[in-house]
Amino acid sequence: MTTRVLLLGGTAEARELAAALVGRPDTVVVSSLAGRVADPRLPDGEVRIGGFGGPAGLARWLAEHRVDVLVDATHPYAARIRSSAVRAAETTGVPYLRLERPGWTAGPGDRWHRVPDLAAAAELLPRLGRRAFVTTGRQGLGAFLHLTGTWLLVRVVDEPTVPLPDNVTLLRDRGPYQVASERELLTAHRIEVLVSKDSGGTYTMAKLAAARELGLPVVLVERPAPIALPATVTEVPAALAWLETALPRRAIGGPPGASSAAHG
Repeated sequence: MTTRVLLLGGTAEARELAAALVGRPDTVVVSSLAGRVADPRLPDGEVRIGGFGGPAGLARWLAEHRVDVLVDATHPYAARIRSSAVRAAETTGVPYLRLERPGWTAGPGDRWHRVPDLAAAAELLPRLGRRAFVTTGRQGLGAFLHLTGTWLLVRVVDEPTVPLPDNVTLLRDRGPYQVASERELLTAHRIEVLVSKDSGGTYTMAKLAAARELGLPVVLVERPAPIALPATVTEVPAALAWLETALPRRAIGGPPGASSAAHG
């Protein structure tokens, strides 16, 4: 019996989960990427790129492709697709799992200022420094472009689609990053304040350690308000264990051909 998994991806955890599932004779996994990055890191196995057309379109796709389980491992700030996925799973009766890494936790020496959204971050930023390193992504960049009295170093993966004023310097790059190089970047540009989303994980956390070492304040944008979810895990091994429990006859968590009884 074959288990068909739709994996809503785009994160390191999604790629790790896809790698654990691809190649198993009892599993077919399709990773879906939103298509917002021009040259995304592709997971192992089959990949589709683009939206579904809201919850109704996703529900239709689940039914047409006879999906057995839906795993949502999208970015913590992808609130719209998360809502669509939950509604589509409810409509079709397909089991749903949310795989989301935890946010970051402040430690000794951190000077974090948590704010609810990008607008609040832009409002607070000028009070903390005149030279800012903004790492919240290109899609929300417009929230900061009115701050003409503040010099902004903006790091993005893809070129922004909006014109940038003279006080904005663009840096195109993507993680993972190292603490030493992040510290050098902050020092070379005389950065006084860091702006980040609470993305969690290890890919981009080096900037927080560098800011701590330099004694810089950090404006941290909180994640979207949580919604009720059928099931949530924070790590890939827990996702594999959930799949084994949700579909016990499919042996997702073990070696190919093994039964769930083999895992006790």
